[in-house]
Amino acid sequence: MPLRTAQAVWEGNLVKGKGTMSLGSGLFEGRYSYSSRFEEGTGTNPEELIGAAHAGCFSMALAHNLDQAGFSPESITTKATVNLLKTPDGFKINEIELITEATVPDIGKETFLEHAEQAKNNCPVSRALTGVQINLRAVLVSG
Repeated sequence: MPLRTAQAVWEGNLVKGKGTMSLGSGLFEGRYSYSSRFEEGTGTNPEELIGAAHAGCFSMALAHNLDQAGFSPESITTKATVNLLKTPDGFKINEIELITEATVPDIGKETFLEHAEQAKNNCPVSRALTGVQINLRAVLVSG
């Protein structure tokens, strides 16, 4: 399997500093700062990128699970909400909520939910985030 890379450059102290994060593929480079991470400032942040990775990984895993079971998903849309919590020991990602909507012909709701739960538990990003509570809300748009 190919190795995937990303890079971050930070200049200055935590509050007044600034930085950029970029993907090794060159398809994304974004600015980030204290304000974009801990307030509502312009730019991206590590939690947003983790959320994008998790939503993408989960969607692919769900598509694979469904296909392996003989179902053909037409579309899967997943949103990940990453909760960054301030604790006495510092900041911690304590919870991620995955909200997915899928159009999958000829599948029952219970079967769909079983495959969604399996994808949540077994996609590589979920496995990497084992110290984080991952909640799933899965909606079958048509079946």
